Amino acid sequence: MDDFLTSWWAIAAERTLAVLASVHVILHKRDVRAAIGWVGLISLVPVLGSVLYFVLGINRIKRRGGQLQDSLDEVRAQLVREVPPPTEAELEEARQTVPQLVQLEHLGRQLSGRTLLRGNTVELLDGGEQAYPSMLQAIENAEKSVALASYIFDYDRAGKEFVEALCAAHKRGVEVRVLIDDVGSRYSKPTSVSKLKERGILVDTFLKTRMPSSANYANLRNHRKIMVVDGRVGFTGGMNIREGCRGDWETDHPVKDVHFRFSGPVVSHFQEAIAADWAFTTGEILIGEKWFPNRFPKGDVWARGVPEGPDEDSDHLRLTILGAISVAQQSVTVFTPYFLPDAPIIKALNVAALRGVSVRIVLPEENNIKLVQWAATAQLWQVLQRGCRVFYSPPPFDHTKLMLVDNGWSLVGSTNWDPRSLRLNFEFNVECYSMELNRELTEFTEAKIAMAREITLEEVDARSITIRLRDGVARLFSPYL
Repeated sequence: MDDFLTSWWAIAAERTLAVLASVHVILHKRDVRAAIGWVGLISLVPVLGSVLYFVLGINRIKRRGGQLQDSLDEVRAQLVREVPPPTEAELEEARQTVPQLVQLEHLGRQLSGRTLLRGNTVELLDGGEQAYPSMLQAIENAEKSVALASYIFDYDRAGKEFVEALCAAHKRGVEVRVLIDDVGSRYSKPTSVSKLKERGILVDTFLKTRMPSSANYANLRNHRKIMVVDGRVGFTGGMNIREGCRGDWETDHPVKDVHFRFSGPVVSHFQEAIAADWAFTTGEILIGEKWFPNRFPKGDVWARGVPEGPDEDSDHLRLTILGAISVAQQSVTVFTPYFLPDAPIIKALNVAALRGVSVRIVLPEENNIKLVQWAATAQLWQVLQRGCRVFYSPPPFDHTKLMLVDNGWSLVGSTNWDPRSLRLNFEFNVECYSMELNRELTEFTEAKIAMAREITLEEVDARSITIRLRDGVARLFSPYL
């Protein structure tokens, strides 16, 4: 009798746990496929399925972010006071500059809650040989504050230069904050984090995890690359801090990449993103004139920061990309190292091409993650058959992230066109409205495309059955890559 009661209570407890887990899935999982997968696991694997869901399936980042919302509201309130949004008349000026993109400007404002800010300058920095000296010079000139966030910060030749520059600024009395993703911080031994701590720098790692540094597919990572100096000069793009990005150095794993130097009011959006991540990690709120000084227009670029992450309620960046493709009238040019977009983005690219828009996608011919390259190749036919053109950039590995629409809109930042960047990681991008900047970036991309090799549908279809099967199996893992 006792054994019967024990078994009955065990079954009742397991069923209760399964029901509670399933109810949570149904109420909180917006992706139907994810919901079905979790409910199936919970039903088919008693106890363990429910435990796995409660451990791995619940977005605790969003919950913890909500706990800090009051503090972050203080940051944003100060930002509004010190950087007043443009007037409606000023916004109308921006819309007249690129009238075909009026709807896109409205979309970005509705999604992000941020208004376009006028009076910015943007400088393209091609490769670490241009980006790193510019960033190091900015740190050397810092008077009040330096805030740096990066996914990877290796302690190699490049990293050591940054460590020394940051420590020198700290000795001068400059407030320094450094935030590195916990997984990305461990790509080198010793780590830059340990070296900075030894020198008295306030540094921390984002979302600490026990996952080994060799885990290339870790999710919920802080993939942002931002540096702000004195609240007035900002750097962002796709470039990590590691010596392979220096095209003028001999390295074992060279990488082509781009970064951007911004000045003007939009830098406040950069600082806001770092302040939010720093508060999330440490609880310290970065406010005050040293972090958010008054800013004055310096250029003619209208710009808006677009932060994205799993703590948000909406797919801001993904919807921005879809909106940009939908309003394109002449051209869409995309550079990305990892091309694993979801079905809606693929359809949007195809519809644009069918409308007569020139759609070009530039990918690296040699990828640093073979499984991703195989999966991407397996779905190229989906865009090639509708008239999109695909190009392979020659080695070394091209990590460039850039999107251009028509002759007036540019998107730069850290996001790859894959599920991790678009749904699972923290990213930061900037949308820019400027015909002159777009023209400069178009010249840059045309030079890269001129050196690239175009891939045809016939070439993709001509792969052997063995290679096609390999690539097809890899594509099955694309939601997790």
